[in-house]
Amino acid sequence: MIRTVVIDSDTLTRYGLSMLAGAHPDVEVVGETGSAVEAAALVERSRPDVVVIDVELSDGSGLPLVRALRDRYAHLGIVVMTSLDTDDVLFRALDHGASAFVVKTAPVVEVLGAIRHAAVAATSFTATGLLDALTRRREQETRFALSPRERQVLTLLRDGMSIPEIAGSIHISKSTAKTYVARLYDKLGASSRAQALVTALRTGLIDYEPTPGS
Repeated sequence: MIRTVVIDSDTLTRYGLSMLAGAHPDVEVVGETGSAVEAAALVERSRPDVVVIDVELSDGSGLPLVRALRDRYAHLGIVVMTSLDTDDVLFRALDHGASAFVVKTAPVVEVLGAIRHAAVAATSFTATGLLDALTRRREQETRFALSPRERQVLTLLRDGMSIPEIAGSIHISKSTAKTYVARLYDKLGASSRAQALVTALRTGLIDYEPTPGS
């Protein structure tokens, strides 16, 4: 029996997963909530084998919760379920420690497969279309061909640093920092920081938020 907790702000999704579990004897929903704040206590109390977490919860993003649970429970299966079927969300789920990624429109067999995978292989990652997503990411990286220093500057731009702050952070002159930023704008086809970041996020060059420990 795979004891499962569902953390999703959509009541119909929680109900649907409970009904799904009831139709398959190897899965049992032992708790549910739509709140990230309530989730930690629920997981502590119910001790599930697998947690299914929506990317968008009623009180914020579910991905920090994924990271917090992974850091606390190394062998907990974590399935990220979302309506946002994009490469960047898939890779964010992977980077935050998820065991599986599945979209809400997926067939029942795929949802069950994600839960079952997470129950037996919590520290690995599976997702339908993962190979295609990796191929697209490699193509984007080749297309933009950013140097390690340019990637570093791009990350600092994402973190909201000004050019002087970037220069101080990586120990280069302000003029050199300006050159790197201008080169990034040119490669990304952008005329502003906002445009550059939108392109970088959409193509998976950077994550939405700093990775743990960075």
